[in-house]
Amino acid sequence: MLYSPAAAGVPARPARFGTPRMPKTEPIELEAKVLEALPNAMFRLEVQLGEKTHQLIGHISGRMRRNYIRILPGDRVIVQISPYDLTKGRITYRQR
Repeated sequence: MLYSPAAAGVPARPARFGTPRMPKTEPIELEAKVLEALPNAMFRLEVQLGEKTHQLIGHISGRMRRNYIRILPGDRVIVQISPYDLTKGRITYRQR
């Protein structure tokens, strides 16, 4: 005879599909300038926000890596930044 948790009086686990979750926030997209190339396809970027400039670290997205898109210092790129960590980002597009 097979063991059945319901027959033993153990309550079933609640369904995971109906549980409320925190909504995912959309990434922030900004235009940045590449300052220097770092190891492991990482780059130091400079973002202009109003009067101030901020520096952050960005890595190449998988699609750019797969298509061998080269990024050099001085290029203008589009960066996606998570609202949780504003010092790191993902480079998603290299502007011409």
